[in-house]
Amino acid sequence: MKKRGIAMSLRNAAAAVRENAHAPYSNFKVGAAVRSASGQIYVGCNVENVAYPEGTCAEAGAIAAMVAAGETELAEVYVIADCPSPIPPCGGCRQKIKEFAGNDVKVTMATTDGAERESTVGDLLPGAFDTDHLERK
Repeated sequence: MKKRGIAMSLRNAAAAVRENAHAPYSNFKVGAAVRSASGQIYVGCNVENVAYPEGTCAEAGAIAAMVAAGETELAEVYVIADCPSPIPPCGGCRQKIKEFAGNDVKVTMATTDGAERESTVGDLLPGAFDTDHLERK
């Protein structure tokens, strides 16, 4: 039951920060909440820019807040948007999540209507590029 409480607080945090998204061009607001290994929750929302590639995804913002606080390990991720089916992290955010999470870390994708789909980092990004690729053995 405690685990469900944690999930609900992640959902509530992601839903609340989603309202702060700056999305004047797409009108597609996304919120993300991550729980670090210490149990602390960090949030982020998408921030669009008129120079489109310069925007920031919600997941990236939440991860940046976690790192800015001195933490570097993700324990869980929750992403929410007002869309027909649960919102998956984009490819770049999958790689950002992988940087700080093991393959078994849970990622919950959700809609504002209450639909959810759970996955793991490993399932979302099979064959991920990681530090093992940097060193020749």
